[in-house]
Amino acid sequence: MSAVTTREQVFAWLEDVKDPEVPVLSVVELGVVRDATVSDDGSVAVTITPTYSGCPAMRVIEESIRDALLLRGAPRVTVATVFSPAWTTDWMPETARAKLEAYGIAPPGAVDPVGDLVPLQRAGTGPRCPFCKSPRTTRRSDFGSTACKALWVCEECTQPFEQFKAI
Repeated sequence: MSAVTTREQVFAWLEDVKDPEVPVLSVVELGVVRDATVSDDGSVAVTITPTYSGCPAMRVIEESIRDALLLRGAPRVTVATVFSPAWTTDWMPETARAKLEAYGIAPPGAVDPVGDLVPLQRAGTGPRCPFCKSPRTTRRSDFGSTACKALWVCEECTQPFEQFKAI
């Protein structure tokens, strides 16, 4: 077993921890992992921020992070959830957005903050279809299979798809 030595090593190992709802993305790519510190004895403290305050996957993510680091030799792992600053899709790199689209989920658009509140719906055009790439899409529901996604349908290929909300 390896001993944990650096923050960078922790982040690299956590690339193997996939989001249970979107398994093509790691919790690092999703932007859920905010920080990690390694103490002198190799214990690791990881800070995470949920995509939504009531995200049902957070307990599984916490356990998966803990298990991944313990398996790699960390003597102790603590996972702390913080809600401020609130998670934003701006924390997702372009590579993660491309993986979402290839998986069949439209990536979120850019966040355009308006004051302190973030609206559930954003003005403007909808996402392009992740299947046929048509821009002709219609929102069917503000909530998809989870609260962090909305349900859309493509007017060209008629395929329904979800979009990660821009928050």
